[in-house]
Amino acid sequence: MNSVVPKNEKEALFLTTHWSLVLSAADQSEVSLEALCKQYWQPIYAVARRQGHEIEAAKDLTQSFFSKLLAKGWLASAEESKGRFRTFLVTAFKRYLINEWHRENTTKRGGGIHFSEFDTTTSKPLSASEQNLSPEKLFDRRWALTLLDVAIVQLEKESGPDFQILKDSLTAGRGDIDYSALAQSLDTTEGAARVAVHRLRKRYRALIREEVTQTLSSESEVDNELQILMDALL
Repeated sequence: MNSVVPKNEKEALFLTTHWSLVLSAADQSEVSLEALCKQYWQPIYAVARRQGHEIEAAKDLTQSFFSKLLAKGWLASAEESKGRFRTFLVTAFKRYLINEWHRENTTKRGGGIHFSEFDTTTSKPLSASEQNLSPEKLFDRRWALTLLDVAIVQLEKESGPDFQILKDSLTAGRGDIDYSALAQSLDTTEGAARVAVHRLRKRYRALIREEVTQTLSSESEVDNELQILMDALL
C-alpha cells in the first residue's frame, strides 16, 4: 500500500509537535493522522499483540484504530490541558478493543483511509518479561524505545559520517571508551575525540528531552516523564 504523504512532507511533520498534529488530525487532516500513526503505531501494535492477537489481526486492529480516531472524532476529546497524549491514546485503544473491535467486520484495513503499510519487521517480538506487563506498561516501554529511535535518527542526520564511528559511545559506560582508537578512526586527537563524544551524548539527551516535551502539555512535567521513560526501559 503506497503512502499518501510525500517523503519531504513526512520529514517536516515528523518534527512538528505532537499536539499540533493531534489538533490538525482532529480537523480531518489525513496527512496529520498518518504522521501520528507512524509515530505511535509500534506501542499500539505491541499492546494488540500482548492481548493475544496474531500479527495480521494486530496490524488490522492498529490501523483500524487510528482510522477510527478520525472517523469517529475521538481526537476531539484529546485536550492538551489534560496532559499526556500517550495516556489518552492507550486508554482509547483499550476502550476500542473492548467496545468496538468485536462488533466490527471491516472489509478493508484502515476503514477506507490509506495509510502507509506497517513495517512489522521493525517491531521486536514480545520478550518474556514483556509478556507479563500490563498494556499500559508495555505501551510505555515501546513508546520509550520509539522516542530513543527518533532521537537516534535525528542525531545521525545532524552528525554526518562521524556518527557511525561515535554511536557506540552513546551507551558505553565510564571507562569503556577507547579514546585512542576512536581518535585514530576520526583522524583527530584524543582530546578532540573526547569532546566529540561529550557533545554527541549531550545532544542525544537534548533530543530525547525535546521529543518528550512535545508529548506534554506543560514543561514542568518533562523531568517526571523522562523518569517514566527510563523506568520503562528497565
